[in-house]
Amino acid sequence: MEKARLRKLGLANLKWLHDHPVLKEQKEAEISQALFNDPAWQKAQTIALTKPLDFEFDTHILLNRGWQEGKKILMPIAGKARQLTFHSVNPKTRFEKSAFGVDEPIAAPEVPAEIIDLVVVPGIVFTHEGFRIGFGGGFYDRFLQHYQGETCSLVFSEQIQENWQVESFDLPVKRLFIS
Repeated sequence: MEKARLRKLGLANLKWLHDHPVLKEQKEAEISQALFNDPAWQKAQTIALTKPLDFEFDTHILLNRGWQEGKKILMPIAGKARQLTFHSVNPKTRFEKSAFGVDEPIAAPEVPAEIIDLVVVPGIVFTHEGFRIGFGGGFYDRFLQHYQGETCSLVFSEQIQENWQVESFDLPVKRLFIS
């Protein structure tokens, strides 16, 4: 199946799950707990997350837990040439909607990729091997080409699709947490 069709199917599945909030919250709790129990989270001092759209995995759970544990939390800004930079955020950080409809931090200090211990990579569709289809901009694929640290994705079982052709520029995340 082509990526555009899979992206539409993945979005429809995420929106279906969003319309079933009890199930979505249960899955988020299971996935979050698995991540919190994982050595990658436990060892990480600097973690990169995204602020979710309504139908995506609610990363506020991770954001708050990270701050409680004294971790430095970063959020991306999509820049020119489809490059991501990551910026330190705290409870007082202000955000604004980007051209893509994603909340990005305002006036938050940029942090070099080399000090990021764990990147929680978003996506719409995944294979069990960690390959993903995002919104189609290639931002994370470009970032992951040069990033050497730990990566994971938080995945609802409804997002798993195995029947698509992985392309040469597609890079897998190292670990999936699935419910």
